[in-house]
Amino acid sequence: MTDAGNEDCIQCGRSFSESCNEKLIEQVMIKDLVTIHEDDTLDKVLEIFSKHHFHTYPVVNDNYELVGIIDQDVMLRILLVQRTPRLEHTHLAAVVSQGETAKNIMVPHPVSMSSDESLCEAADMMLKHKMDRVCVVDDGKLVGIMCKPDILNEIYELRGSE
Repeated sequence: MTDAGNEDCIQCGRSFSESCNEKLIEQVMIKDLVTIHEDDTLDKVLEIFSKHHFHTYPVVNDNYELVGIIDQDVMLRILLVQRTPRLEHTHLAAVVSQGETAKNIMVPHPVSMSSDESLCEAADMMLKHKMDRVCVVDDGKLVGIMCKPDILNEIYELRGSE
């Protein structure tokens, strides 16, 4: 029985892990992003969620620097605050539920990676931290987002399958 991570690529003879380590995030990441500005109102944030149907949105400032993220869980907690389990009733939860702008409700300091890191490093980060996506930041600016399906599709292609 062979280890799938150590099998040789049919096309080039290299191992899949070598190919994965050579492929950079910038070659696979999504560059055409939908973002939320930190000063957007809650209504604007809800409109973005309704229009685009992504699970998570990066929050940026005027300089397009990543300052946070807002995901579906955050929005549900705000919209259904009265249904929040009693153990989650904290001062922070109360403050967030009263937030009027993205800056007030976002999760600050999201995990990010550089576009020159490898696809394998991105996969390792997502698995280690149980994340479905990671923001890509270069020189302090948001340049892309990498999702698990992007990695899966790329690895599938690296394996020589169609």
